[in-house]
Amino acid sequence: MLFNSPVFIFLFLPVALLVYFLLNRANLTIVSKQWLIISSLFFYSWWNVLYLPLMISSILINYFTALQIQNNQKRKKVYMLLGVFFNISFLGYFKYMDFFISNVNAIAGTEFPLLHLVLPLAISFYTIQQIAYLIDSYGGLVKEKNFYDYVLFTTFFPHLLAGPILHHKEMMPQFKTTENKQVNYHNLAAGLFIFSIGLFKKVVIADTFAEWATAGFQNSAQLNLIEAWATSLSYTFQLYFDFSGYTDMAIGVALLFNIKLPQNFNSPYRAINVIDFWSRWHMTLTRFLTAYIYEPIVRSFGKFSFNRAMFATMVTMLIAGLWHGAAWTFVIFGFLHGFAMVLNHYWKKTKIKLPVILAWFLTFSFLNLSFVIFRADNLETVTNIYKAMLGLNGIVIPKILTFINTSAVTFGDVYSHINGKAQTTAYIILALIFILRFPNTTQLAKSFETTLYNLVLTFVFLSVSFSMLSRVSEFLYFNF
Repeated sequence: MLFNSPVFIFLFLPVALLVYFLLNRANLTIVSKQWLIISSLFFYSWWNVLYLPLMISSILINYFTALQIQNNQKRKKVYMLLGVFFNISFLGYFKYMDFFISNVNAIAGTEFPLLHLVLPLAISFYTIQQIAYLIDSYGGLVKEKNFYDYVLFTTFFPHLLAGPILHHKEMMPQFKTTENKQVNYHNLAAGLFIFSIGLFKKVVIADTFAEWATAGFQNSAQLNLIEAWATSLSYTFQLYFDFSGYTDMAIGVALLFNIKLPQNFNSPYRAINVIDFWSRWHMTLTRFLTAYIYEPIVRSFGKFSFNRAMFATMVTMLIAGLWHGAAWTFVIFGFLHGFAMVLNHYWKKTKIKLPVILAWFLTFSFLNLSFVIFRADNLETVTNIYKAMLGLNGIVIPKILTFINTSAVTFGDVYSHINGKAQTTAYIILALIFILRFPNTTQLAKSFETTLYNLVLTFVFLSVSFSMLSRVSEFLYFNF
């Protein structure tokens, strides 16, 4: 079920919200948790009910493994390792088995048949969230043992499909707080305001860029110079507005239930280096990678050294790249970002500071180029787009500029291969201004007050978004 679908907005969400608070008002707190769990499972199985037994099995195995870790001090490490192994194997089988088989066939010349497994929805998100829970149980950081709280922590529908990735210590206590079980009108207003921003970002902005990005990657061999840059920038903006829009909607919906989800974006395209970018982009994933991959690798060396830390950075980013998908393009994406972060760390040691504008331009250019690899289905598409971005496929400019007397360009329809129009250029410029100059959703939420201005703004965002709900739409991070 999509957040931007009429069935979610006008049926599922109002019913889930109304019943939840009615049950709490009747002091049926356990039943209200059960209702949220049932609602979340229904929300998840709306896509394909066959995914549901897999997720439930994963939750049950991880919960009872965590209990064994907490209650059996002598064998807690064994249970922790078994639990982590189970989760990695569970994720690896469904997400990477065909990738593994195809590479074995390519290297060894074998012909093992592919399994053609369908990737269960949200498996990457709920699996790593539970890995963190097991590791923290081993470290003695988990005190909560309530089954319903654990299941709700894992399945709570606002974050279930694409994050933010939750940590038990910031979430499970919220499900117990008495005041969170009562209707909070300020949270209702703020949640609706945040949801409206996210819906607008997704439906109006991201889905518009999606048309040009999709057409551009499909016609990569035919792109001219301007089309290639419009394609790469369209995807760069689509990815941000799509994913941050989903996060805004998730945070807004959760706030309706008086649950505060962690921030996941902090104006990442304002970053002035790659380290800065990853502290702003998909922040809950960065937090997980740092705490549960990077830091354990560094500690495994015993004595700390800068070079060892850089090695750990490379390994962590390679894993981050592969986490996004079973393809060499994701591995290359992770390698490039790992290499850029290492280079960034070594550059900082020189204490040479670039002008802020130049640092931002270099960072954004790197991100834009790397997202071509992130989006492309294969390396041939990457090569085609990069060649076009260098002008090797020709330069086409509008006919209105025929007064320019040169044989270096062709006059015609600039955006014919990406289904673009005159507003394509305007959208790209406006998007750049928006991400650089306007406050982000978190900043708006912190200063939110129930004023007539915010009410009108919410109404405008929702109205414009509702008028475009019929467009074909998909959240990008559901694929990862």
